[in-house]
Amino acid sequence: MEINSKNARLWSRLGSRAVFGQAMLAAGERNEKIMALSGDLGNSSGLARFQQTFPERYLNVGIAEQNMIGVASGLAKEGFNVFVTSFAPFITLRAGEQIRMNLGYMKLNVKAVSIGSGVSMSFLGNSHYGIEDAAIMRAIPNITVVCPADCVEIVKVVHAASEFDGPMYIRLTGAVNNPCVYAEDYDFVIGKSITLKEGKDITIFAHGTMVFESLEAAKILEDQNISATVINMHTLKPLDYNAIDKALSTSKAIVTVEEHSVIGGLGSAISEYTSQFSNNPAQLTLGLPDKFGKTAEYGYLLDKYRLVSNKIAIDIVEFINERAKS
Repeated sequence: MEINSKNARLWSRLGSRAVFGQAMLAAGERNEKIMALSGDLGNSSGLARFQQTFPERYLNVGIAEQNMIGVASGLAKEGFNVFVTSFAPFITLRAGEQIRMNLGYMKLNVKAVSIGSGVSMSFLGNSHYGIEDAAIMRAIPNITVVCPADCVEIVKVVHAASEFDGPMYIRLTGAVNNPCVYAEDYDFVIGKSITLKEGKDITIFAHGTMVFESLEAAKILEDQNISATVINMHTLKPLDYNAIDKALSTSKAIVTVEEHSVIGGLGSAISEYTSQFSNNPAQLTLGLPDKFGKTAEYGYLLDKYRLVSNKIAIDIVEFINERAKS
């Protein structure tokens, strides 16, 4: 799949799930050991063309996510690189024990892909929201956790995952008309963050949909004479500790922004690391609140939870001002 500005705009309109399906089709064409499994969500996962093209390498196990992980694990034992898909709470909570034992403990080559993480499932409500999925997955040993920033990065992640030997959790956020962060090809390495903007005052770490919002917030902050570095921390596990170390030594404050609960996600992961050091810059963690939220349109929910650029900028300014008083 060629990465250029035209395709980036097209993929943005199609949205994260459709682009994931296209990337899987391309991966299947390159590697005959790629298999895709769905918990009765093949079309919703964007896998319709993969199923049509490689019917022998696609399985619909029905609404039986625990069994799906077991089947995927058996296929992995036979040498396949297996991608399994479902909504975030179904694949991380319902099948959590199977992922813990078969993927974490046994280190089998299965990629668990959550579609609609965060609150993008909108009117389907809390039964479908992925607000704690990253916290659960990164707590399991041996599982790599990745959350791409936009549709271009979904293509990069699927390509990297198709060549990666080991268990992985891929967290897809956003919906159709997913804003573009990348318009051209770039180097993507699992576990290595990407600095998208350099600044001298604060560092903003973000992943998923919040990378774009953080970049936009950084533009607003410039008008407030606050210069922000913006880093795409696409891999939550393993973290890029070098990027965090640099932020600790060069920034007056660290901000994390994520479409995930403020408990257990990127903000928690960075805090866990930095807590071993003294005299750290203050950290502001922005994300979804620790509660079950409303059922509403996606854009409304992001605005309500202050995960849009103008409100992110306001919260950062208020945080910096309060710290200056203390």
